[in-house]
Amino acid sequence: MTLQPQPLYFGPLRLESRYLLSPLAGYTNWPFRRAVRELGGLGLATTDLVNARALVNRSPKTLELIDTCPDDRPLAVQIFGSVPEEMRDAAQWLEGYGIQAIDINMGCPVHKVTKTGGGSAMMCSPSATVDLVRQVVNAVKIPVTVKMRLGWDDADLSAPNFARAFEQVGVAAVMIHGRTRAQGFSGQVNRAGIRTVVAAVERIPIIGNGDIRTAADAERMFGETGCAGISIGRGALLNPWIFPQLVHAETRSRSLQAADNPQAKACGYGEEVGLASPGYEDRLDFMARHFDLLLKQRGERHACLTFRKMAAWYTRVLKPGKEVHRQLVMLERAQDFEDIVARLRDLGPPASWQRDALPEIAVPKGPVSHW
Repeated sequence: MTLQPQPLYFGPLRLESRYLLSPLAGYTNWPFRRAVRELGGLGLATTDLVNARALVNRSPKTLELIDTCPDDRPLAVQIFGSVPEEMRDAAQWLEGYGIQAIDINMGCPVHKVTKTGGGSAMMCSPSATVDLVRQVVNAVKIPVTVKMRLGWDDADLSAPNFARAFEQVGVAAVMIHGRTRAQGFSGQVNRAGIRTVVAAVERIPIIGNGDIRTAADAERMFGETGCAGISIGRGALLNPWIFPQLVHAETRSRSLQAADNPQAKACGYGEEVGLASPGYEDRLDFMARHFDLLLKQRGERHACLTFRKMAAWYTRVLKPGKEVHRQLVMLERAQDFEDIVARLRDLGPPASWQRDALPEIAVPKGPVSHW
């Protein structure tokens, strides 16, 4: 199998590619989303998960989570909660705000979300959950999607039943993380489980999620699950170029097929234009662009504090050494960041750096119930 370009629609919303940026709390703010969009290939981005009650109450910190700009489209806002009226009101407010799609979080395994009945805990109350989703769908005209796991645990793989019910109440698409809540991020993604969800619906797209770092991973996800699109989270933190790389793989596949036709060959089809892996300077440029957008969002203090969380992902790939890592995760001033980048440019890539090498994806450790 090779990657084949296919259109992807969420209801009437046509996406430019079938590759989506997953919502990641603390990471997928608009500076990161916009920096990723500038690389190309992204079909849809989704915000950090947003507390529906806090949004209805116009909490300043919550409103910061939905910061956006005209270049940050199409955009979905992911909301979580267990009170139908709050979820409905939040969705209606977001529609009026100009958001293109609503995503309902049913996948977050973190205790502070599940203890209130939100996130993956919604999978434990099928009737109430389907009714909540129905109310949100009926309250807005924009597409409503759901992000969920395969189930609460291996004894309750309820995602196919939920997906079928969600299709019947008008959900536009379902994203499936191929693990249970009990798994957290341990073990391998269960692509066979995702396939059962694909088989459970008649027409809406199922989006596969989990363990995607390369075009080969995406090809395996499509081939083994039959999903319509792929959502990428932590893999995009390690490699923001994953989206244009996947689109390029599709374009190359289409060109090579055309090249089998003698007439197409005569027209020049099938000549591959390579999409090289990003070099060391490319990665420094992206990191600098990300930080610059954070500065423009809310100033130096906010930029430094926000970047600290992201710094570990950059240093996992750049391998600048423990001292630079320490300086970035304790960043206080924009000038300090600029000095670090300038020094890294002067030094060039360390001996241990390899252009095509990506480290393993970092995930939370310890019991899921303690997250």
